[in-house]
Amino acid sequence: MSTKHRRLALPLIAGLGLLGSQLAVAEEQIDTLRFGIISTEASQNQEPLWRPFLDDMAETLGVEVEPFFANDYAAVIQAMRFDKIDLAWYGNKSAMEAVDRAGGEIFAQTVPENGEPGYWSLLIVHQDSPYENVEDILANASQLTFGNGDPNSTSGFLVPGYYVFAQNGVEATDIFKRTLNSNHETNALSVANRQVDVATFNTESMDRLELAHPDKAAQLKVIWQSPLIPSDPLVWRENLPESMKTRLRDFILSYGETEEQREKIEPLQWARFDASDNDQLLPIRQLELFKQRAQLAADDSLNEADKQHQLAELDARLDDLDERLKAREAARAEQGEAGLTTAMAQ
Repeated sequence: MSTKHRRLALPLIAGLGLLGSQLAVAEEQIDTLRFGIISTEASQNQEPLWRPFLDDMAETLGVEVEPFFANDYAAVIQAMRFDKIDLAWYGNKSAMEAVDRAGGEIFAQTVPENGEPGYWSLLIVHQDSPYENVEDILANASQLTFGNGDPNSTSGFLVPGYYVFAQNGVEATDIFKRTLNSNHETNALSVANRQVDVATFNTESMDRLELAHPDKAAQLKVIWQSPLIPSDPLVWRENLPESMKTRLRDFILSYGETEEQREKIEPLQWARFDASDNDQLLPIRQLELFKQRAQLAADDSLNEADKQHQLAELDARLDDLDERLKAREAARAEQGEAGLTTAMAQ
């Protein structure tokens, strides 16, 4: 390098070094983490359930941790979009919206205390209802009030929307006498109180309802259960400083190792957390596209050429997702075999 170029480079290097130190200082200036929580139940019921876990997080990370309770999924997604929260507990459908539209990134996945790899969407009616299955509901829908979930809910909206309605060639808003959108707890209580005839729900919320309102839970009858839904993800905003991401990841992925920690997250129906990433959403993306395809195939307003073109595009996207899912499952199986081999060697 010439002397001239060295003279130019030295101030630049010094400037970069100063910039790096300034960035490092900026990263350490986060003194409050804002944790977004979707209130699938009344927020006053949620606060005491979350507080011990959030207090441990604050103590370990050395920052304040403020919960942000919202009545619907959209509010939490928007809060992340505008950097009003730093991380959040989402369902898979709302996590997909956060990743695609709000700068979110999945970094962990909850592990239920029952050891199941996920949970299930439900359709519920009152215990005294004459309806026993989906066929009964569809046959009598014009006489019924339906409690649907939040449009950004996986178990309350997306999953039943596909398996119960799209696969039967109908839209919930078209067939029922009246359709309401509410959170899980409101839907369940509305069925128990005979305010709606049938509603969406899920197995995790059923467990919580049995603890909080056992008398109301006893009034419910399950008439449909979905295929398995992956456990809920934890999502941080992608632009969170790397130093904070590292500390937060270390805290989350080690939490649940002690009996005391497990007791603190037991009210949340969790046992621990596993590492995860945005590919957790692949089955949910696939489900969303399946639903779009079913709706498109049933749309008689399109001319056949346009319909076939759009169907071909959706099929190509579905094929791509299928290949990515297969690769992900193969990698997980390989990791599992490697872990088993290591354990046997020990």
